[in-house]
Amino acid sequence: MGRKYLVIRFSSIGDIVLTTPVMRCIKKQSPSNEVHFVTKHTFQDLVLNNPHVDKVYAFKSSLKEIISELVNEKYDVVIDLHHNLRSRLLTFQLRCPVYRFDKLNFRKWLLVQFKINSLPRVHIVDRYLATLKKLNIEIDKEGLEFYIPSQINLFHALIEKQYTALVIGGTHFTKKLPSSKVIEICNQSVQQFVLIGGKEEIETAQEILNQTKGNVLDLCGKISLLESARVIQHASQVVTNDTGMMHIAAAFQKRIISVWGNTVPELGMYPYLKNVDDNIIVQVKNLGCRPCSKIGFADCPKKHFNCMNLIDVHQITKQLT
Repeated sequence: MGRKYLVIRFSSIGDIVLTTPVMRCIKKQSPSNEVHFVTKHTFQDLVLNNPHVDKVYAFKSSLKEIISELVNEKYDVVIDLHHNLRSRLLTFQLRCPVYRFDKLNFRKWLLVQFKINSLPRVHIVDRYLATLKKLNIEIDKEGLEFYIPSQINLFHALIEKQYTALVIGGTHFTKKLPSSKVIEICNQSVQQFVLIGGKEEIETAQEILNQTKGNVLDLCGKISLLESARVIQHASQVVTNDTGMMHIAAAFQKRIISVWGNTVPELGMYPYLKNVDDNIIVQVKNLGCRPCSKIGFADCPKKHFNCMNLIDVHQITKQLT
């Protein structure tokens, strides 16, 4: 007889995609295991189509919206991959064995504040999976997963075309490549580029279109998250900031050129790919102020933004195939 598991990860896009091996390995242990997932309503589409997830609980503003239902599920095991005060309050009410992911916040703080790197050279996915070892669940090496409903079609202008997905979006300014650099990339290459981003990138995308040579298709703010994922799935390669779409690209095992600003790969959230040769990292090394945050800022704290302004575009364009 299988067990009933609840996996907790409230946000955000990349962090949730990075949890997918956990659900798969639980199901591999026994198909009769039941896996539920709790997240914010905004992110439920990331897991609703996952065949390894039997039920998704999503809340809009407060866990009070779903807590009674979660308690009634009578879980055997809870795997807390968010590990904050809110998730602790939730697990306290569920009253069952809880296995928590160690976020290593103190070590991250040391790296950000004093540039002392005591973090293990282990990807965050493998650290997520380490929570399962205590449950004697076998760990596979199959990478990330992302499932798109069949009714989500590829944008019609891209059917049967070869293109490079260029992700210009991101939650924080200090993680986004400046538009001037994106323009350089497009003008120095013969590639067909497709711009991916949200409504916040509409103005930036128009600026890029106005200063490039006609090899750019702008989809920023015009398609949904799942449609953007479909565009990435069919791209020949992906150029991206350190953002959630980077991890979706990794789930499709794409060749990824990732550009890093205020964050660094040493924080453990670089593209999780089977083929290491497909993982191309571009960054300004030996910059004393990096990393200035484990997440990002609305503006450069030093006002120079050298982590992005000093990016050598040639290091990107020479890798395009």
